[in-house]
Amino acid sequence: MGDFTIITDSREQAPYSFDKWPDVTTTTAGLHAGDYSLAGFESQVGIERKELNDLVACLMGDNRARFERELAKLRAYEMKAVVIEANLQDLARGRYQSQMKPKSAIQSITAFHIRYGVPFLFCGDRRGSEYMTFSLLSKYLYEIQKRYDMARKIGAV
Repeated sequence: MGDFTIITDSREQAPYSFDKWPDVTTTTAGLHAGDYSLAGFESQVGIERKELNDLVACLMGDNRARFERELAKLRAYEMKAVVIEANLQDLARGRYQSQMKPKSAIQSITAFHIRYGVPFLFCGDRRGSEYMTFSLLSKYLYEIQKRYDMARKIGAV
C-alpha cells in the first residue's frame, strides 16, 4: 500500500497525531463531513471523532440537529463511522456529564445508525479510537487498491 495521507479537519479541536505509523503523512484542511479522511477520497471517506461527553451533548437540543446534519452528509460516503473514545458500558452506566438518561442516549445512537447508515464504534479510549481511525482509513485504501488492481486485470480500467 505504501505511504498515504490522512486529512484532519481544520475544525478538529483535539486531533490525532498518527505518529505511531511511519508510512502516514498528516495534513489539515477543511472537510465537508467528518473529522478525518484520506487525500484523494475526501468525498468518499469520513470519520467523525467523539469523546463521550461530546457525543451525549450532540444527542440533545440544538446540538442534535447539527449532529444529524453531519450524519446526513456522511450517509452518501462509501466508508463512514463515528469513533467514540469510550466503551458502551460507560454510556450505559451514565458515566458522562449530562442529565440525559443512558437508555435515551443509546436509543438515539441506534436510531441514527439506522437512519443514516453510519456505524458508531465504541473504541474504549482515545488511543483505541486513534487506532480504529487509522485502521479504517488504511484498510479502506487497501481495499480500493485491490478493486483497482482487479479492474485493471479484467481490462475495465
